[in-house]
Amino acid sequence: MAETPTPPKTTLDKDLKKITKVEAAAQLQSQSTARIGLAVLFLMAVWIFASSQGMNFSPFVVAAAIIGGYMAMNIGANDVANNVGPAVGSKALTLTGAILIAAIFESAGALVAGGEVVSTIKKGIIDPSLMPDAATFMTTMMAALLAAALWLNLATYVGAPVSTTHSIVGGVMGAGIAATGFGAVNWPTMTKIAASWVISPMLGGIIAAAFLYFLKVNVLYKTDKIKAAKRWVPVVVAIMAGAFTMYLMNKGLKKLYKSSWTEIIIAGIAVYGVAWYLTRLRVRSVAKNLENRRKSVNALFIIPLIISAALLSFAHGANDVANAVGPLAAIVSASDSGEIVTKAGIPLWVMLVGAIGISIGLMLFGPKLIKTVGQEITKLNPVRAFCVALSAAITVIIASALGLPVSSTHIAVGGVFGVGFLRETLARREIRRHSLTPIAAVEESVVEVAHKVEQMAPELAHIPGVAKQEHSQNEDDDTKAREKAVKRKLVRRQHAWTIAAAWIITVPLAAGLAAALYLIMKIAGVQP
Repeated sequence: MAETPTPPKTTLDKDLKKITKVEAAAQLQSQSTARIGLAVLFLMAVWIFASSQGMNFSPFVVAAAIIGGYMAMNIGANDVANNVGPAVGSKALTLTGAILIAAIFESAGALVAGGEVVSTIKKGIIDPSLMPDAATFMTTMMAALLAAALWLNLATYVGAPVSTTHSIVGGVMGAGIAATGFGAVNWPTMTKIAASWVISPMLGGIIAAAFLYFLKVNVLYKTDKIKAAKRWVPVVVAIMAGAFTMYLMNKGLKKLYKSSWTEIIIAGIAVYGVAWYLTRLRVRSVAKNLENRRKSVNALFIIPLIISAALLSFAHGANDVANAVGPLAAIVSASDSGEIVTKAGIPLWVMLVGAIGISIGLMLFGPKLIKTVGQEITKLNPVRAFCVALSAAITVIIASALGLPVSSTHIAVGGVFGVGFLRETLARREIRRHSLTPIAAVEESVVEVAHKVEQMAPELAHIPGVAKQEHSQNEDDDTKAREKAVKRKLVRRQHAWTIAAAWIITVPLAAGLAAALYLIMKIAGVQP
């Protein structure tokens, strides 16, 4: 019997590659299904818990609790990436380590410093006195909460980090207009919020780029980098410590204790002094074993960067949990009292829904946005990521002192773009200063030889002229090509346009969606 011929090796390789791709796709689909299944289990747990709380929990309130849990998961999936993304992108933290740190400190911030009372009308966007009754108010809050959650879900799907505060502001505005008309909206406040679309990323980017430039000039570009690091690393780390102290007192802990600006500034200066002394001792101790390389300087920023990621997560949990539980707390309070409330107490179970939901959303769906912020916009190392984190704290402090509404999401992402564009600018400057590549240098040598030939043989004079012209043209083309390559490599424009577009449409899209949901609920007879 004749033997069956063995298929060519190339055919086997192609088949194996196809099988591998199919298996990878199947595994990815399986993981996606498992994540969605776990998210549904969490929402079912919220449903069961809320349904078992007694007569005050009508079906409307139970539905609001489920939507509140859904909103919390979307905050975890989208907004938390800004706190830990740079640390992951710089490889100071693994993705798993970042998720664990963020989940712990987000929950701690929400439960410890989230406050017992929350404003139900975020940022005073609408006038609650124009609401005809408590039922209309509760329906408005329900529509706003669901609209914000749906928009955050969509933004996470397309890979765009957006502001959860702006999402809920847009939702409240749109539902408020649908319920009572355009007169209910506080338009001066909305104007300030619209201005923050530009203020937040610009401030964040400028401050992050300024610190990175300072470190490059004073440390990374120095011949003796270790000596320069001994002098300046303690200073910038101490600035970070002082800035985060002021940031936490002004934002993260304000619901536990309302500090005056005098107290905040004194505490910031005191912590700066202590941090400078301790960091100076540490840097001098480890410097003995460090090589005179940029990599060694980067290593000095890893621990401060991890600490900053934890503190940013704590402050975020303390502040932004209100975006998830604020409207839910309003609905629960209005259901209990039968009145419209502008300040609502937060029951423990409501805060737990927010804290646990944020952590679950982060663990299940957060990695996508963490990778976008930390890796896909521009390449980060510990020094660049440190500058982004420092920028976030300082920008919030400056904005709070000036009374400017800013978004922590916009600040962090703006900081990432800031360090990326600074790197582009410096790279292009370096290209113009040293425009000859090794290949171009060889071309120049050929031109020099041709020039000698010209002197020896006048009849060949036309050859050097052609060589010079071609060399000049090649050099210009080479420089332009490398400038374009640097642009593509250092900051990905696709992400810049996607994120900018998402920021611009967040408030109007959330508003339109909330208005539509409110009208649908009214027409369908969905009411408390």
